Amino acid sequence: MPDLLLELRSEEIPARMQRKAAGDLRKLLTDALVEAGLTYEGAREYWTPRRLTLDIRGLTARSAEVREEKKGPSTSAPQQAIDGFLRGAGLTSIDQAETRSDPKKGDFYVAILSRPGRSAEEIVSDVMPGIIRNFPWPKSMRSGVASSRPGSLRWVRPLQSIVCMFGVEHEEPVVIPFEIDGITASNLTYGHRFHAPEAITVKRFSDYVSKLEKAKVVLDAERRKEIILSDARNITFASGLDLVEDEGLLEEVSGLVEYPHVLMGTFEEDYLKIPGEIIRLTIKTNQKCFVTRIHGSEELSNHFILISNIEAKDGGAEIIHGNGKVVRARLSDAAHFYKRDQRDLPDLDTLAASAAKFGLDLKKPLDQRMAKLDHLNVTFHAKLGSQGGRVERIRALAAELAKITGADPIMVDRAAVLAKADLRTEAVGEFPELQGLMGRKYALLQGEDASVAAAIEEHWKPNGPSDRVPSDPVSVTIALADKLDTLVGFWAIDEKPTGSKDPYALRRAALGVIRILLENGIRLPLLSIAAKSCETLLSKFFGPDEWAILEDFLENNRWNKTTEELIARSPWITSFDGSKIKESVELILIYRDVTDLANIEKDDIDWSELSEQISEKKSKLDAVLFSLSSQILAFFHDRLKVYLRDNGQRHDIVDAVLTPDADDLLTIVRRAQALTAFITSEDGKNLLAGTKRATQLLAAEEKKGTRIADRIDLSLLTLPAEKALHSAIVQASQGAAEAVASENFEGAMEALSKLRGPVDTFFNDVLVNDDNADIRANRLALLSAIRSATGTVADFSKISG
Repeated sequence: MPDLLLELRSEEIPARMQRKAAGDLRKLLTDALVEAGLTYEGAREYWTPRRLTLDIRGLTARSAEVREEKKGPSTSAPQQAIDGFLRGAGLTSIDQAETRSDPKKGDFYVAILSRPGRSAEEIVSDVMPGIIRNFPWPKSMRSGVASSRPGSLRWVRPLQSIVCMFGVEHEEPVVIPFEIDGITASNLTYGHRFHAPEAITVKRFSDYVSKLEKAKVVLDAERRKEIILSDARNITFASGLDLVEDEGLLEEVSGLVEYPHVLMGTFEEDYLKIPGEIIRLTIKTNQKCFVTRIHGSEELSNHFILISNIEAKDGGAEIIHGNGKVVRARLSDAAHFYKRDQRDLPDLDTLAASAAKFGLDLKKPLDQRMAKLDHLNVTFHAKLGSQGGRVERIRALAAELAKITGADPIMVDRAAVLAKADLRTEAVGEFPELQGLMGRKYALLQGEDASVAAAIEEHWKPNGPSDRVPSDPVSVTIALADKLDTLVGFWAIDEKPTGSKDPYALRRAALGVIRILLENGIRLPLLSIAAKSCETLLSKFFGPDEWAILEDFLENNRWNKTTEELIARSPWITSFDGSKIKESVELILIYRDVTDLANIEKDDIDWSELSEQISEKKSKLDAVLFSLSSQILAFFHDRLKVYLRDNGQRHDIVDAVLTPDADDLLTIVRRAQALTAFITSEDGKNLLAGTKRATQLLAAEEKKGTRIADRIDLSLLTLPAEKALHSAIVQASQGAAEAVASENFEGAMEALSKLRGPVDTFFNDVLVNDDNADIRANRLALLSAIRSATGTVADFSKISG
């Protein structure tokens, strides 16, 4: 079977695009070949900074002939319909069609269409120009003389040559010479830009790889990574150091070189006074170099590893010198940022109001940055206000959460106030990846409690499914407040995740809350906490002047630019339809009124006259807040299902224990674990079968409208089996309810397990649908009691098996 070799060589492709581009090329070409009727045994893609290569093995030499029938109109159809059929089938005369008969529809025409097979060379030549011209680069450019013509080729970087060879292993392969924008496919490629720039003639893949190797090009990206990692480890070990490995950086640098050479540079030890995270990011981001640490220690050394694309005649001395100069310059900048962040800001006198609002000490650098963040009114989101406003909300919500987590309220308040302060530091401004981490370091430098400092860093966590979850009570509290505020805020402005789109990472925030609660064993009433967060969002969003503007609009229908801007940024107004605006503004003012009325001293006013007004307004507000909180709870349920399934929990078990109002995620999980253990036991399997039989029979009778007794009439229990079942249900229901109340879910399952024998005996000995309507209704009530008893723990009807 023939093989196909394809290479698209260009100027340097950005490293971040190479792997995906090679995969796209493989998919696009193999899909096109299969669609054209060819098959292949295997395909593998390769990439370097200057080339995308595809090796397709066992490609069929020719597509099969295709014969198909196209049904036409009736033989008595109008000529216009027949002419259309002929054009669609590619026939010149109706004599070229066959006539078929149908007993019901009569005679009709059929065109027999035959498409001859095509050679693989013809198919490749036909599909490749379109693939290249429509290649899905994230960004592309036009280049060369042809770029001035309309419709000229766009490629990520100027395309320079194409190799396209086809043939069997033991014969001379042929070139498939398709052309695009003046570039014709051939058997010529080129080696390393500096070491071997001459043209190379290639035949097939094995020949291509070996000749590129001689021309100083390592084609396989994984092999380049192995070379870099192995040589870097060896050179650091030889110097008494350890390499700080970084998979992302390794992937990137392997895409920057075709012929990797590992070298070691140095910088002055004075720079080691900078936090190691800043040093690592500075060297990684600006120079794509690895840092090293002292062997057996976590402390960084003043040596770094750089990857060169050439084998220098001087052993790399000049390359090391040049990289060292840049690294030192960047570290000098980083040291400057780090020192400035510990100095006083020049405009402290303007920050007094913000400092008073948050109880900040302007003698401390991090407090100054928080005051500055608030003073500048830095936007968090156009419809959710400023970062300062967000800190106020997190602070208020954290105070409520501290009562549940058991965290020290004073430390929680301090951590909440400083959590976002490092956003105004120069280090985080230069390296956003360091937010939280630098806040912790600066907090410790100004003498904050270790728990407060830890919370500043850890409130961002977990950042993904494998990231560490905070465990300190203060960190847990701030992390929960931060994530819940994010979820409630974006839900309020209707920026929910849709399909694959989740621009504000709300799924990650919800998963973070779930992991924090479950891994720390925290019981949190999510419904009421979400409602509290909604109230906080309302209460912190508008100032006194803004309340007045909204009230004026509602009462006098006064509309101006200020009103429009204020309403446009409200998190509760998502439509500019007049009625909805007024309804939303009324809701906002209801909150203001309820809050104001609740704060009035009883001695200042006749409280009884206002109680009805407050109750009415509060009910309306509570209904809206409950609706929003319920939507957020449903979102948590969806994320919890995904999380548990990913951790091996059966989806039907989760569905069985999950009810729409279940807002204690820890209890849900414990129920699911107990239920899993129970239904895998022999008693559990048998009870499940009996319970499902009971619920199915009961559901069928309910659907038919059969009368079911409201309560069980003991006088109608005549058979020993039904008497025994009733007694067992009473005992099991009481035992399960008591066990659930004390959160002993294993005990609840044990209580239910005693139903197994009586349920089996009942179905063996008793006919439920008795001729006597009263007895039948009473026995159906027994089945309803079984459903109710098991329902105290889970909905058994949702469990498969």
